Amino acid sequence: MATVAAYIDGFNLYYGMKSKFARKYLWLDVVELVRRLRPDDEVVSVRYYTALVKGEPDAASRQNHYLETLRAHCGTLLDVQVGWFKPKKLAPCKRCKEDWLCECPRKVRFYEEKETDVALAAAMVADAACRLADITLLVSADSDFAPAIRAVKSVRPEQHVILAMPPGNPKPHKRFTDLGSFNINETALRRSQLPEVIWDGRTRTERRRPDKWI
Repeated sequence: MATVAAYIDGFNLYYGMKSKFARKYLWLDVVELVRRLRPDDEVVSVRYYTALVKGEPDAASRQNHYLETLRAHCGTLLDVQVGWFKPKKLAPCKRCKEDWLCECPRKVRFYEEKETDVALAAAMVADAACRLADITLLVSADSDFAPAIRAVKSVRPEQHVILAMPPGNPKPHKRFTDLGSFNINETALRRSQLPEVIWDGRTRTERRRPDKWI
């Protein structure tokens, strides 16, 4: 039996599931998902990377509720890393001619995710160097991780790296063609849902699936 460490690009997985299945499977137990994706391996670590959404308080509240539920249910096997968003400078404001960080009223503000991809890539390389697991499982279709995968193979040539493609991504980017890969199917998502009620011992509260995700 081989050991596996999984690295999950939270937003890539979220948007893939949402584009394909709407909100049907968002109440996802990511540790159970990895176990079902690699049923013959021992899962030794699951690292989940995301950032709290900006400008949408209700969505951010549901997201934070979900992350706390994952922590309560999955325990030490799961490592949740939360990055952040910063306003994205796009072009000078049409009103004051300053950059888009000005305070002029406007309808649209864009944000860019910070630190999560870098943190995921760094962890993959560090864990491979420390021989945490025999297999590195990357859950993402983002080709920006190709350099990190090359670094993993550089520090440990015998490391097996496998790509698990989120829904909505029919095939890997050409930068991943030399990797073993497969698509995450609906059956795996359906069978990897969190229980409807989870007891959070830290806050001494029950956690339930958000109504909007039902």
